[in-house]
Amino acid sequence: MFNPKDRTLEGKKGLVTGIANADSIAYGCAKAFQFLGAELAVTYLNEKAMAYVEPLAREVEASIFMPLNVSVEGQLEAVFEKIEQRWGRLDFLLHSIAFASKEDLHGRLTDCSRDGFLEAMDISCHSFIRMARLAEPLMTNGGALFTMSYHGAEKVVEHYNVMGPVKAALECAVRYLAQELGPKGIRVHAISPGPLKTRAASGLKHFDELLDKAAQKAPAGRLVGIEDVGIATASLATDAAKLITGDTIYIDGGYHIIA
Repeated sequence: MFNPKDRTLEGKKGLVTGIANADSIAYGCAKAFQFLGAELAVTYLNEKAMAYVEPLAREVEASIFMPLNVSVEGQLEAVFEKIEQRWGRLDFLLHSIAFASKEDLHGRLTDCSRDGFLEAMDISCHSFIRMARLAEPLMTNGGALFTMSYHGAEKVVEHYNVMGPVKAALECAVRYLAQELGPKGIRVHAISPGPLKTRAASGLKHFDELLDKAAQKAPAGRLVGIEDVGIATASLATDAAKLITGDTIYIDGGYHIIA
């Protein structure tokens, strides 16, 4: 039997991390989660970012709003403690956090520093594993974990440099987490959007050229927007997608299938 409730997130509780401004993929996802009926917790990186994120958190009616810098000891744990106190459970989370130093991001992978590689891996990949560990006991009725990847994890994308191996590790972690958490009804996905104009993407060299190339090559004939990524991700958080797990989901107008 089909259940109409499977198409919504009514009554679901979700955590959204990584919103930086109104152009953020995480913000597009937050809007879609809220549109489908979810109640949200939203985090912001630091006091400087708070001014940009707070009005967006109000717009999606977030009932929890907290700082989260995964490099600051105790902040991630504090977010999950607040969720447990306020809600007693968690149904889904979105990890949209990545970082590499400009020097390492703009340079060759061959020349990447050890410290820079470890920092990029810790913030961009291991923080998702930490979130999964903290979310597991709160997902008593199953749930969904999402993280943001990019096509550069699978193919060499010019100027993506150190983030390619880091995102490849992240996508591999998704598969292992899906296998480990699947018996508890917890699904895990890497979301791989096409190129978008976000603050994070602006750090890549020649990014405008990449956008033009993607629009020309994609079978859909256009770039995706944060709303496209958001509604597709939100649909995977519904019970209608409860048997889909462990995948890298491309939301790129088909760009990744073109040689």
